[in-house]
Amino acid sequence: MKDKPIALVTGANQGIGFQIAKDLAANGYAVLVGSRSLDKGEVAAKDIGRDAHAIQLDVTDASSIDVAARRIRNDFGRLDVLVNNAAISHAGKPGRPLEEVMATSRASVASLDEVRTVFETNVFGVIAVTQAMLPLLRAAKAGRVVNVSSGVGSLAWNSDPNFPYRDGFGVSYAASKTALNAITLSFAIELEAEGIKVNAASPGFTATALNNFQGTDSIELGARNPVRVALETNGPTGTFSGPDGAIPW
Repeated sequence: MKDKPIALVTGANQGIGFQIAKDLAANGYAVLVGSRSLDKGEVAAKDIGRDAHAIQLDVTDASSIDVAARRIRNDFGRLDVLVNNAAISHAGKPGRPLEEVMATSRASVASLDEVRTVFETNVFGVIAVTQAMLPLLRAAKAGRVVNVSSGVGSLAWNSDPNFPYRDGFGVSYAASKTALNAITLSFAIELEAEGIKVNAASPGFTATALNNFQGTDSIELGARNPVRVALETNGPTGTFSGPDGAIPW
C-alpha cells in the first residue's frame, strides 16, 4: 500500500465524493474514504475495491480530524492528495426541493443559525482538515489539495446580470463556496514556495443529494474535473476551474 500514492477524500461515502474516490483508485491510488459514519464508509470502500479504506472523519469535529490525521501518519506516513469534498447545501430537513433551499437562503430572510451550520462544514471544516493534514502533505513529493467548489460561488459570474443562476446567489451555500474559493487562494499563496498545489475545482451542476438530485449532470461526469486536478502532479496552483475550463473568481 505504501508504494502507491495516498489520497484522502472527505465525504466520500456517497455522491461525487464516492465517484472521486473510485476514480482515484482506478488511477492507482490508495484511497481513504472519509465518512462521518464509519459503517457507511466501509460499505463505500468495499464497493470501490481493495485499494480503498474507510476512515471515520467528521470535518466539524476537531477530535475526529485529529484521530484521522494520526491514523494516516501511522499507517502511511504521508498524504499525496487531499480532496476536500464534504459539503452541505442547507441545515434543514433532508429532501427539501432546490427551489425552497434557494428561497430560504436569500440575504433578507436567511437564518443565521443555518448559515453558520453550512459554513461550519463547507468553510471551517476545510480549513481544519487542511491544517491537520499539512504535515502529511509536506511529507509527500508533490502534495496537492483539491477543494470541491461550485460556479455558483463565482463573484464575477454572479455580478453579471446574464448569469442564469444569479438568483440563487444566497448567503448560505453559494456564499460558502465564495468563501471556500478565498480560502483556496490563501492556502495556495502560502504553500506555493513549498511546492504544495492548492486548487478549487467545480464538478458542474451534478445530480446529488446536495441539490435533491435536481442537477443536470451525472456523478461520473461531475467527478472528472476534480479528479483531473487531483492527478496533476505538475499542474498549476491557485486556480478555479470547472468542466469547461477556468472559472473567474
